[in-house]
Amino acid sequence: MAGKKIEVLLVEDDPGDVDLMTEALRGRRRFVVNLHVVRDGAQALQYLHKEGSYADAPRPDLILLDLNLPKKNGREVLLDIKGDKALKCIPVVVLTTSDSEEDIVQAYQGGANCYITKPVELSRFIRLLRSLEDFWFALVKLPPRNGT
Repeated sequence: MAGKKIEVLLVEDDPGDVDLMTEALRGRRRFVVNLHVVRDGAQALQYLHKEGSYADAPRPDLILLDLNLPKKNGREVLLDIKGDKALKCIPVVVLTTSDSEEDIVQAYQGGANCYITKPVELSRFIRLLRSLEDFWFALVKLPPRNGT
């Protein structure tokens, strides 16, 4: 029996973190996670606005956003998402290496739904991702993809 289908946009420029997240979300039975990856803030906004090669991109149910990105940083991307009437209801989880109090405050002021500092240890990182999946996909009621 196939699980519930979830569309996730991962905005992450570190290939190692992308690989870890892909592996941690693979093979789960309760959910089928379609992970879409973009490597910088400009690509994230192109994806969300369905521009260029992202014209057929599905609307994400959840966005995992790093703060330290090339071209357009995660803080700017977050403000753009939450300032856009069509996108602001998509939950954004800031998943970053920064534990700076200033970054945390700015993220929540910018509309982040959650702020998590990435653990350094592999086993803790995988547990974190599976906990995120269990929380956001099993417990939380997500808005419909059509944005209404």
